[in-house]
Amino acid sequence: MRVAVIGGGPGGLYAAALLKRLDPARDITVWERNAPDDTFGFGVVLSDETLGGIEHADPAVYAALQAEFVRWDDIDIVHRGRTLTSGGHGFAALGRRRLLEILHARCAELGVRLRFRTEAPPAAELATSYDLVIAADGVHSRTRETHADVFRPALTTHRCRYIWLAADFAFDAFRFEVAETEHGVMQLHGYPFARPSPDHHPSTRPSGPQNQSGASTVIVEMREEVWRAAGFDELDTQESIDRCAKIFAEALRGRPLTSNNSTWTAFRTVVNDRWSHGSTVLLGDAAHTAHFSIGSGTKLAVEDALALAACVEEQPSLSEALAAYEAERRPVVESTQRAAAASLRWFEELAGYLDQPPRQFAFNLLTRSRRVTHDNLRLRDPRFTDAVERDFGCPPGTPPMFTPFRLRGLTLRNRVVVSPMDMYSAVDGVPGDFHLVHLGARALGGAGLVMTEMVCVSPEGRITPGCAGLYTPAQAAAWSRITDFVHRQSPGTAIGVQLGHSGRKGSTKRMWEGIDQPLDTGNWPLVAASPLPYRPGVNQVPHELHRAALTDIREQFAAAARRAARAGFDLLELHCAHGYLLSGFLSPLTNRRTDAYGGSLERRLRFPLEVFDAVRAAWPGERPMTVRLSATDWAPGGTTAEEAVEIARAFADHGADAIDVSTGQVVPDERPEYGRSYQTPYADKIRNALKVPVIAVGAISSWDDVNSLLLAGRADLCALARPHLYDPHWTLHAAADQGYDGPAAPWPAPYRAGSRKPPTGRTDAPKQRLSLTPTAQPRP
Repeated sequence: MRVAVIGGGPGGLYAAALLKRLDPARDITVWERNAPDDTFGFGVVLSDETLGGIEHADPAVYAALQAEFVRWDDIDIVHRGRTLTSGGHGFAALGRRRLLEILHARCAELGVRLRFRTEAPPAAELATSYDLVIAADGVHSRTRETHADVFRPALTTHRCRYIWLAADFAFDAFRFEVAETEHGVMQLHGYPFARPSPDHHPSTRPSGPQNQSGASTVIVEMREEVWRAAGFDELDTQESIDRCAKIFAEALRGRPLTSNNSTWTAFRTVVNDRWSHGSTVLLGDAAHTAHFSIGSGTKLAVEDALALAACVEEQPSLSEALAAYEAERRPVVESTQRAAAASLRWFEELAGYLDQPPRQFAFNLLTRSRRVTHDNLRLRDPRFTDAVERDFGCPPGTPPMFTPFRLRGLTLRNRVVVSPMDMYSAVDGVPGDFHLVHLGARALGGAGLVMTEMVCVSPEGRITPGCAGLYTPAQAAAWSRITDFVHRQSPGTAIGVQLGHSGRKGSTKRMWEGIDQPLDTGNWPLVAASPLPYRPGVNQVPHELHRAALTDIREQFAAAARRAARAGFDLLELHCAHGYLLSGFLSPLTNRRTDAYGGSLERRLRFPLEVFDAVRAAWPGERPMTVRLSATDWAPGGTTAEEAVEIARAFADHGADAIDVSTGQVVPDERPEYGRSYQTPYADKIRNALKVPVIAVGAISSWDDVNSLLLAGRADLCALARPHLYDPHWTLHAAADQGYDGPAAPWPAPYRAGSRKPPTGRTDAPKQRLSLTPTAQPRP
């Protein structure tokens, strides 16, 4: 096999070395347009997981790296002059130039040809004479752009500018520091990558980036508008470096910063639909990027090289090898990119967190990517985590999720909410035995608040014929039966009702019969903000609502609220999300009106606020009222996160006690960024911008997620849907898993015998004390 590698960065070099080591007969050439000692940036951080893969695949490279690594455990977070330290994190770093030297030597030792200062021929040309072409040509990959019709790249440029620099001493820890300047917030990310020499004396003045006192990577980052306001766009490189050193003089101990081909840039996320084209395959930054704040670029490239070499070795043909490589790496990369995106956005919104208490701010920073969680951080640094919990108000031995929370006159015993879930099982809008069992079981399961499905305010406002309502006395009586059961059999559990109107998404089949599909017979006319069908050619065109009809619907909501109060509900939520009627007024994608109810955001808010005011007036003053919003439509031209903050502000100003922050389901061509807790950044943004309580939803699946979100100040309550379908006693089991048996999660008396997890198998088998290896011989 003949292999051509375009790009002599760590990923390309390591792929070449591994492929040559696995089969010395392979003819491998690496093209690198720069000189051997040219490199961009300074330090490289690798995880223990990546190092384990290197150790297994190439002990020689691993041993060379081990001799060079700087290792440390602590993260220092400087918040308004106070340094908070969290330990137990485990980092390993070395200089990027030294890493390249190690890989150059290994390639040369194995017989890989290295062509420095030489531009590689185009991939298509190389493919005519080489069996495999590895395009490791970086974030600006010429290969990717030349064959964009095949790879179909998507590049997203983000909102911060950053510059990669170095300090001539070794930080004691990974350091995050914030500077609040007259121009805005700036942040420093710093970490050591070269050790001080054994004979270094503190009084010795270092003379370069790698010297007796060690060296550190320093990244300075800020929002684009802050960068421009501070005048960095008008400074040359050295002036920028000197300005950064002055801004962070205390962190840098008054020492200068140095550059290595450093320029201000905005981070770009690279995603490709495909990673291979014939015999050409993308690797590292050419295929994908992940923000530097989770230290993943070199890590991902090295792991790509490991996987590619293994797949070429294991698979019977090259085409199968490249398919296996992508199948193996894509899920890992996508998970890393989701974590990196969460971290990137956190730093973009950093200014909104600075008023948090110091320890909460530090916890928020540490858990920003959702990869480090409350439980994980407890393992790493229990003292730090205990201090964060005390500041939060956790009684001794009480996890954050089991602290009470007050909304108006209602105190919830814990922070878990059973999210509204449409069951489509009512008859003529009347909830029956199914609803009693469904909601009753979840109430017995320990949640602080159990929410009904969307309860419709009129027959025409139903989504399906199976939707529940609150527009007749019979329906109200049926709901009373359910609230009575919850209050009697699960005292301390609150039950809330969600009121809504389907709008243009009504008159459809039950979800399992054909989601969003119109009924075969018996369809009823639909109404909406504008005459736009949900799916053109599939769903019917709704009638545009005019003044008289708007008034009627507003009164239907108020009448339903009065029935809900008499039925004994503890909390009421107004559904203004997911493309239903009120949501249809809020989104510019579904509201095309030219009257007083359309156009600007203020006008789009008008009818939902009229309904809110009418419901709030009808709902008892001591009982809380929340609003569910879609904080983004996940579609171009739709509601933005910034508009969502203003929508939430308007409802809070009108008396909403909390905002239930969901996303999407407004238009059928949405493109959500799915992933664990993927909607919570929108709740976080609203909470920290407005200082109003929020309910977070969206793929929150573990009690660890709940604790993490609460402690970080990203949410006040967490609503979970599917976990409660899987396990009606999810909250009680979460308490048992955490060893909590306090008043926030009491087991119903008939269930107490089940409060301990039953054994799953024999646990008293004798331990194996001796074993024979395959080469062991019996004693004579």
